[in-house]
Amino acid sequence: MFTGIVEELGEITAVENLGDSCRFRVRGPVVTEGAKHGDSIAVNGVCLTVVEHEGDEFTADVMAETLDRSSLGAIAVGSRVNLERPTAVGSRLGGHIVQGHVDGTGRVLERKPSENWEIVKISLPADLSRYVVEKGSITVDGISLTVVDAGPDYFTISLIPTTLALTTLGLKQPGDPVNLEVDVVAKYVERLLASTQGAGR
Repeated sequence: MFTGIVEELGEITAVENLGDSCRFRVRGPVVTEGAKHGDSIAVNGVCLTVVEHEGDEFTADVMAETLDRSSLGAIAVGSRVNLERPTAVGSRLGGHIVQGHVDGTGRVLERKPSENWEIVKISLPADLSRYVVEKGSITVDGISLTVVDAGPDYFTISLIPTTLALTTLGLKQPGDPVNLEVDVVAKYVERLLASTQGAGR
């Protein structure tokens, strides 16, 4: 489990095409400290498993399902990525519950800079819109954020200078894809309500 609090901005140093999958090599001095084979690291909000670790880099295999469902298929050498290790038991939950299981992708629609923050509008797939509410939580490229406005096919977020400086959202431009993970609590509630209603028929 993750919290959506990005630990560092890493870099893709190699991409190996394996046919129906890819192997990424990622540089991240913070998240690789103490890393070992089998550990999980979130890359742009996607939970990946460490295959090898050497120095300040690790490699991870990305299956076709992940490449199809997330924006990792567009990753290239030199791409900057948000990195986060799983939350430790007993540590503070600074963001919200993030699984690292991407539900879909959106695209940056527009950016509106202000003096001390920036409003970013992102497209929202139709099948995810019911999970996104004003002042609710959403994960964008692995970053735990609060929804400012929720429309039928978009939502907006407000980014503080720290988020702009230390994550990929400071680099994304209109048209760029982003990974989206909606609040898992909303999905559980929907499933439970549907089961309850079905049992009452």
